[in-house]
Order: sequence, then C-alpha cells, then structure tokens
Amino acid sequence: RGVRYGRTLGFHEPFFFKLVDVLAKTMGDVFPEIRTKQKQIKETIKREEESFNKTLDKGIELFEQAVASFENDPNKSDKRVVSGAVLRGPDALIGWSKDSTGRVHSDITGDFAFKLYDTYGFPLDLTELMAREREMTVDVDNFNRLMNEQRTRARAAQKKSTITVQHIVDFPTKFVGYKILETDAKLFKIVEKAGGTGSGDKWAIVDVSPFYAESGGQVGDAGELRFVEDGKVVRVVNTLKEAATFYLKLANVEGFDWMPEASLHLSVDAPRRHAIERHHTVTHLLHWALHEVVSRDAAQKGSYVGPDKLTFDFSSAALTKQQVRDLEKLVNEKVAENAAVSWTEVPYADARKRSDIQQFFGEKYGDQVRVVQVGGEPRALNGYSMELCGGTHVRSTGEIGAFRIVREEAIAAGIRRIEAVAGDAARAWAEEQAARQQEKFEVLARKKPDVAALRTFAKEAETAEMLKQIDTRAAHLEKLDVDVREWEKKNVKAVEAQLQSRAAEIAKELAAAHVGKDSIVAEVKEADGKLLQAVADALKPKISGPIFLAGATDGSVALIATVPKELTSKVQADKLIQQIAPIVGGKGGGRPESARGAGKDVSKINQALDEARKIIGRP
Repeated sequence: RGVRYGRTLGFHEPFFFKLVDVLAKTMGDVFPEIRTKQKQIKETIKREEESFNKTLDKGIELFEQAVASFENDPNKSDKRVVSGAVLRGPDALIGWSKDSTGRVHSDITGDFAFKLYDTYGFPLDLTELMAREREMTVDVDNFNRLMNEQRTRARAAQKKSTITVQHIVDFPTKFVGYKILETDAKLFKIVEKAGGTGSGDKWAIVDVSPFYAESGGQVGDAGELRFVEDGKVVRVVNTLKEAATFYLKLANVEGFDWMPEASLHLSVDAPRRHAIERHHTVTHLLHWALHEVVSRDAAQKGSYVGPDKLTFDFSSAALTKQQVRDLEKLVNEKVAENAAVSWTEVPYADARKRSDIQQFFGEKYGDQVRVVQVGGEPRALNGYSMELCGGTHVRSTGEIGAFRIVREEAIAAGIRRIEAVAGDAARAWAEEQAARQQEKFEVLARKKPDVAALRTFAKEAETAEMLKQIDTRAAHLEKLDVDVREWEKKNVKAVEAQLQSRAAEIAKELAAAHVGKDSIVAEVKEADGKLLQAVADALKPKISGPIFLAGATDGSVALIATVPKELTSKVQADKLIQQIAPIVGGKGGGRPESARGAGKDVSKINQALDEARKIIGRP
C-alpha cells in the first residue's frame, strides 16, 4: 500500500528500502538487530519492492482495462437493461445493476479480484482501495470462497508422511542403523493404516531397527524383513516414526500369518542407503559452501534428501551463474579432499553456545544432540562444517563422488531452491541429459542438415568426465541453436516452403488413414505448434468435422484444435484445448473455431488424444 501511494506521489523507482537507514538510526538502540542486519534488510526490501512494482504495473493495467470496458458499456445507459457484467460467467470482471432511480451500482467481481491476487500477486486490500477510489465495491464474499477452495486443493495436494493407525502404539524402537545395516529383531505387532490415502497399508513395529525413519528431510529406508522360522520374506518399502516408535511399511503381505514375538532378520537396501548418505553429507557441504560463496545470512529453510537427488531451500536473492559455478566447484574440491566425516553426542546446552555449529530455528532438540562434522579431527568438534543432525552420512567426503547442481530456482518470495545430484545419481542424470541433448541435436539437424556433428557421449567414462562431456555438448548445442536460428532468418521462404511441403505430406497420410470419417484426432510425430497448424490447415479442405492434433519436440507438447463454424454449437476448439491441455501439464486457448495449447508432459499425449476422442464423440 505504501509503495502504491508512492506511485501517486511520483515515485516510480524503488524508494521504500531507503527508510531502513532512518529506522536503524532512530530505533537501533532498542532493536540492535536492525543495525547488525541493516544491509541484508535493505537488500531484501529492495528485492521485494522491485518485484512488487512489476506486480503493481500488471495489476493496475488489468484493473484499468476492466474499468474502461465497464465505463464504455452501452447497456448501462439503456433503461431496459437493469444488470450486466464486463464479460460473462467466471470471466466476469465488473458486475453492475440499477436501482429504481436508474442509478448504477457496480462491484469488482470476486472472480476478477481473485484472479488479480492468485495469478498476479495483487493484494485484495489494494484492489479494494482502487475500487473505493472509483466508488466501486469488491465482492469479498466470493473472493473468500475462491480462496478457501484454493486452500482446500492445496491441502489435498500436500503429501505428508504421517501415520494414522487404528490403535495408538507406545513401543519404543531401538535404532541401530548408524553402525549396521542388518540385524535380528522381534516382531511386536502389525498395525493397519486407518483411513485416507493408503488405507489398508500394513506397518510392522519391531523392537530393534537398522531402518532409518524419515526425519530431518531424509527419506526413510527400504529393504527386507525375513521370518527366521520359515524364511518367508516381506519387502519393506518405507520407514516412518511417531514419537519413539518406528513403523516399517510392508508390501507383498497377502497370505502371511503374523505371530507376535516372531523372530525376524531385518536388512536395509544398502545401495539405496548409501545413495541417500551421499546426498545427505553433500547437503551439509552445500550449506557450508553457500555461506562461503553467497552470504553468512543464507539460512536453510528446508531440504529433501533421497537416493535420487537432494533439494536445499534457503533465504537469498537469486544466485548468479557464477555463484552457482563457484558453489559446485567448492563442493567438488571438498569432496576430492576426502576429509573425515564424524559425529558425536553432546549436551544441547553446550552445542547452543557454539556459533560454529549450525542449528535450526524452530527445531525441537532434546537434552543430548548429535553433531555431524566434516573435516577436522574426528569427534573433536573442530570441523569446517558442523550441524546438529540425526541423519545418516558417509564416513569420508571422497565417498560422495562427483557433485552437480542441476537447478536453482525461486519457490517463494525470498526463498530459493537448489536441486543437485551426486555419485551414481549424478551419473544417471548425465545419461538422461545426454539423451535429451541427442534429441535436441536431431531436431536442429532436421532444420539444417549440414550442422556440425554432436560429439558422441562416452557412457563408460568416469562420472566427473561424463559431466564435463555434458557441459561441452551443451555449449556446442547452444552455438548450433544460434547458427540454425540465423540460418532460418536468412532462408525463411525456403523454410516455410519446406514446412508446407512436409505438412501437406502429413495431411495426405492422415486423410488417407481416416477415409470415411468426418473428424481426425491424431498425433504427429516430432512436430511443434507451427507444423501442427500447417497440417491442420492442410486437412481442413479434406475433413468436414473437428480436427485435434498433438505433437512433441524438445520435451514440449503442442496441441492444435479446429472446428468448422457450423459445428461450434456442439464442440468449441477453445474449450477442447482448455480441457485437454492440463492433461499434458499445460494450458491454452483461442476461439471456438481454432485454438492452440502447450504442455510439458510428453508421456501423457496418448491420454490427451483419448480424452479428445471422448469429447468430439468420434473414434
């Protein structure tokens, strides 16, 4: 609100952050943290102000457009029309009505206010403020209804690792998985999940467990449970805990007789556990490196540690490409040092006094805490990285293997997320990237056959060398992409003729395959939106009904729908795309006669085609 009022006073550049200096000067004696964090506070507010200015610009533009449409609505002056709206249905922007005197009463619809908030981050109180300035109101009740619906959807989408059992169990499990990965144990009982997602799942409670239970961002262990008496084996697919009780989630349990006190032998999936440990230890290294490369104020906000990858959430501005490279380089240097990784338990009262031991605000700690340290003398609490942590780790950094940051992105205002892989997971990522690079090269080669060849990817190389190959090939593809774009600009007529020729050939094949049918629903292999549109245009003279085409290139899905005007009372191309695009993880729109869409999930193309056939009502 303050920033918007600043706009009315002529402040179009960030100014609010400058008030931090005044605040530090006048209130710093009472709140000394303002002065100690003055630079960070200014930078954070400035980023937020810059971001909000963009939001403000877009929101004000949409608001003004809606008001202008409302003011120009001729129905307002027509005494025969007593109510109306700018657009209709869920797309309505401003609703209006007349009283008995003919006076127009108007309000911003809840749908429009929610769209401004949800899509553009425009606060409701600002919408209300701008409405009052124009003697309008906002349909807050409908806005709140839409907000509650969104919260309900968000809660339903959350995947929480919690257990609800039919009977509360208080049976402490002894965890021995820091030192060993298999052990003998006694079965206490089997419990069943009591409703909700996964209802009917069986969970074993045992007295001793080598399985790590999901905690602190680290996923739970998997493995096997074997009955000593008859040798029957049950797969353990996850491990969770409530209080001190461990719950081992079981698979393939049909036909088993469960006997309390049965003797068991438990074994953890060792390769999976080692992959998790590599990612957990390198998460600690990444946290340390962030403080070295970015800022000591970069605070951890969450993490995921699994066998396939790690994610690390932290408070910061967006990292530069150079910072990402420096982080990766520093972590790999520490991995190469093969420093010892150790842990020891100390009183929490002692640990909390140490500023060099990372602990996390809001976390509940017991009287005794476990400190994981990297570097220094084992268990001497003199490492360069030390954190309170109950997770499992490698014994030395050399076990981690090659480390690669694969993504750095925003997940909330002021919160960034790094996704990374290490060891075998980095190797698997490199192989996937190599396959994608080959696909991209083939697309470029089809556009311009004489492009410089892409170097063959050597799968037998060491992981670090594989990552170097990926970087080299990526740089080559980037150059090829620029070259092909420049070539296309110079040869646009030839390229267009080639596109039309290919489209005509594809259209001929599709028409031949649909003889006697008045509609077409089909996939066009290796086709982008431009080619699909050309194919659809070529099909129109041959097909009397709706046409729906899907294609994919470079991991992106394109969708095209056309419907003859005389059939739009039954099927509308824009609604067809709007219904189907979400299936492939995308969206789209257009007109009743012609519409386009795009998505990212290539694996769902067949599902999208099936849905199109159902809607169109043709085979």
